Amino acid sequence: MRIVPWRLARSVPLWLVLASMFVFLLAPIAAIFSASLQREQNFYYTLWPHDVSLVWYLSIPAKYWRALGISLLVAAIAASLTVGLGGLAALALVRGRLIGAATLNAFFRVPLQIPFVVTGVVFLQFYDRAADLGPDLLGSITGLVLAHLFVTLPYGVSAIAVILVRIGPRYEEAAQICGCSRSAAFFRVALPLLKPGVFPGFFYAFIVSFGDVPVAIFLTDENTTTLPVAIFQSLQFDFEPALLALSTVVIVLSVALILAVQKLAGLDMVVPSQRR
Repeated sequence: MRIVPWRLARSVPLWLVLASMFVFLLAPIAAIFSASLQREQNFYYTLWPHDVSLVWYLSIPAKYWRALGISLLVAAIAASLTVGLGGLAALALVRGRLIGAATLNAFFRVPLQIPFVVTGVVFLQFYDRAADLGPDLLGSITGLVLAHLFVTLPYGVSAIAVILVRIGPRYEEAAQICGCSRSAAFFRVALPLLKPGVFPGFFYAFIVSFGDVPVAIFLTDENTTTLPVAIFQSLQFDFEPALLALSTVVIVLSVALILAVQKLAGLDMVVPSQRR
């Protein structure tokens, strides 16, 4: 295939913009990784460390590993509930005959319009008043999961509702014509088609829950501190070089999660293509 020079020249600015975007996104990550390899503890870090060492990776305090485990647990539970409850709500909104379905659909997006810090304060006050009537949810995994579910539920509802509208009821109707019962048609035909909505809903909910600070900082204690809150509190009073190493570990785990999703389901399940 012959390459036309003027077409190649016309694409150069686009490639420059694309390369600039990649540099803009990856430069901070590269700087953190480079700084985590510097042996000496200073108030500043050079881009290229003179004395490369893994000493800070070996000296990450145990409290951060525990906080990482709590963050992963809370994010996984919140994301799973987001997909389950959000899927049921999406089915009711799209397939049900609810009065005011459009209003209810807009209502599910309300948490996205509320600043996270306001959400954290509201849940703090709610849990404080609710402690007089039932279990104390402040400083508990359950309370943190419920607060994150409030924030992440719109992602599950929207992601699954979009796919339900796209596929429509025609596949289930065709399965029922072929002899499937209504429930079998849903579980064996419609449910597999909802994967392009389930994966993004879970993925986005997990990311929002895992990286949350404004909500979790009001609801956690020393036993349920999440990793972002632990890092935020450490940076307020003192700086530990081990935080750079820990941040690099989190970045590597995030990349590994993306590669695992690509391997198991394909990235088109997380970012559905237009051909679907």
